[in-house]
Amino acid sequence: CNLQPKDAAKMPESAWKLLFYTLSWSYGIYLLFFTEYPFFYDPPSVFYDWKKGMDVPTDIAIAYLLQCSFYGHSIYATAYMDTWRKDSVVMLLHHVVTLTLIAFSYAFRCHHRGLGGERRRQEAVGGDGGKRCWVSQLPGAITPTLPLCPGRFWFRLYWFPLKVLYATCYSSLQSVPDIPFYFFFNALLLVLTLMNIYWFLYIILFVAKVLMGQMQEVNDVREYDVEDSRK
Repeated sequence: CNLQPKDAAKMPESAWKLLFYTLSWSYGIYLLFFTEYPFFYDPPSVFYDWKKGMDVPTDIAIAYLLQCSFYGHSIYATAYMDTWRKDSVVMLLHHVVTLTLIAFSYAFRCHHRGLGGERRRQEAVGGDGGKRCWVSQLPGAITPTLPLCPGRFWFRLYWFPLKVLYATCYSSLQSVPDIPFYFFFNALLLVLTLMNIYWFLYIILFVAKVLMGQMQEVNDVREYDVEDSRK
């Protein structure tokens, strides 16, 4: 694709993320909008008829297996394979927290809220791989990149608290007052929310640099410049 060497080195990482999130996001859309699950339009319904040891539907179990495998791999990939960035430590923490939520929500049969929460994260994160694969390498690509910013805000900082945190923090106690690990799950979800705010600040920094004319091409503000890399 006639990429610069540094961009060619990062392309496999971004192409892999684009492929995975496209497939998993599509499967999540199918589960939420083309089945009888009401979780998206009625978030409190994730706790209706909840009981210990309840069966996990096969289609949701497949989604859990897919996500658990991906985030287990991502911990290794972030540490040893991907380009190291200023937020890589936070990214590692994100993967550990997410994998913990996936495993424990499956074990304690909180798979309904796990399904809804993972869709919110994928819809936001999926834009990163796509941006670098088919936007950031194009000349003058700043303008088409900017619409990704309100999208990430909408999914991560609006829908995630509105639909996921509302259900887990409030609705869960209304439906199942003695639900196990209430503080454990919500503490991890709040940690993810803080990470969403942290990454959104990078987006604000990117937009500010564009508006002030300090950036003529799309560069990931999370990455080290040449001098930083040498240090």
